[in-house]
Amino acid sequence: MKVTVNKDRCKECGLCIHHCPRKAISKCDVLNANGYYPVQVDDEACIACGMCYITCPDGVFHVSGNTEGEVK
Repeated sequence: MKVTVNKDRCKECGLCIHHCPRKAISKCDVLNANGYYPVQVDDEACIACGMCYITCPDGVFHVSGNTEGEVK
């Protein structure tokens, strides 16, 4: 399973960082096209639980490879 991030949609709200059970999400140090510091996912720590997808109000995350169906 893999989580991908659409960095240009991120508005730096931090909800995903707060709710990630593995603390696998952090802010980048480079601004996105809209002037925000988007998030990045540590693939080593991420368990693709989908919590970031559920909490993100901007649809930044895509979880793929889930054996029970993809979370989009």
